[in-house]
Amino acid sequence: MERSYPIFTVTKKAEASLKNGHPWVYGEEVTDESRPAQNGEIVDVRGAKGNYLGSGFVNSNSKIRVRVISDNANDRFDEAFFARRVRYAVDYRRQVMGDDLADCRLIFGEADRLPGLTVDRFGNVLVAQSLCLGTDMRKDMIFRELVAYLRELGEDIDAVYERNDAAIRRLEGMEEYKGFYEAEGLRTDLDGHAEIIENGVRYDVDYVNGQKTGFFLDQKYNRLAVRRISKGRRVLDCFTHTGAFALNAAMGGAEHVTAVDVSASALAQARANAALNGIGMDYIEADVFDLLTELAEKKSKDYDLIILDPPAFTKSSATQKNAYKGYKEINMKAMKILPRGGYLATCSCSHFMYDDMFRTMLNEAAHDAAVSLRRIEARQQSPDHPVLTTVKETDYLKFYLFQVV
Repeated sequence: MERSYPIFTVTKKAEASLKNGHPWVYGEEVTDESRPAQNGEIVDVRGAKGNYLGSGFVNSNSKIRVRVISDNANDRFDEAFFARRVRYAVDYRRQVMGDDLADCRLIFGEADRLPGLTVDRFGNVLVAQSLCLGTDMRKDMIFRELVAYLRELGEDIDAVYERNDAAIRRLEGMEEYKGFYEAEGLRTDLDGHAEIIENGVRYDVDYVNGQKTGFFLDQKYNRLAVRRISKGRRVLDCFTHTGAFALNAAMGGAEHVTAVDVSASALAQARANAALNGIGMDYIEADVFDLLTELAEKKSKDYDLIILDPPAFTKSSATQKNAYKGYKEINMKAMKILPRGGYLATCSCSHFMYDDMFRTMLNEAAHDAAVSLRRIEARQQSPDHPVLTTVKETDYLKFYLFQVV
């Protein structure tokens, strides 16, 4: 059967990028359209010589005009196609994360070739965020297949909650909202909290009001790395959020743990999680920059393991320089505070703070703090947040463990 999708012809630059596996076509890279396409519609992308390059969702509201979802000219983008994509994603997690999928990212956007879609599982609840119009228009079949397949595997799924309250949706021409997804067989009367167990630590996840989908699953194994070096240590967990690193340090036998965050609500959640596990910690509500400055100025040696897990300091290349300074400041001050032989766990969740830039920053911070660093581990996000090597945007989390020597 002859394909009837609109044809978008693109520049040589876009053609080269698509051939190298990157799935985005920007507005200025489209040179011709065979006919007008409705936003969210599937279009075929072709090179100047008419050669087929892929098919994807079009959106004139977005800087990314086309998000390619397939480079197979024989694909038909029906329910069976999206069912295959969902099953591929779930089967991958079953392989790399084990059979326990109770706290796991099940769909990670472009890495699973489902653009802009995030789905995290917290116990019996799936929490979804859709940032691509084309994907959003097909969410019914995606959610239906995802729930059905998980239940087929023996997993209990009660509800799907949509966290579509991200401002970026407006750039795609979509409204912001959050709430339970309504469909037959799914509940809409839950209280907005789910309890999960990660690395043996219990957490209450507030998926209605928490950041992003309610809990950061990408640091799962990095928290274990911190736990392994925590025994007997006096720990300062900066930007603690829900207390996950702090709790892993405590579970690892830390002598004492102090959790710091500027947000009172975050600290309240950290306290609740500590109580769930019967763990006692200290809490400081403070700006981390100010606290580290104060500790460095008084030459404090109260801590011999410091954890730096800040929010993203940059979300675009335009703010890289300021972000670089911010990362350098907190790392340099942490290095000054730590005694010789102390340990530093430090990370960045910003894609635009590239790994080579982050390592350069750490070397400069160590020089300015007059210390040397012995690298213990270099890590990234957990494998349920896979890195698609042709899509650099999927490679975002940098995590390093050092000893100060």
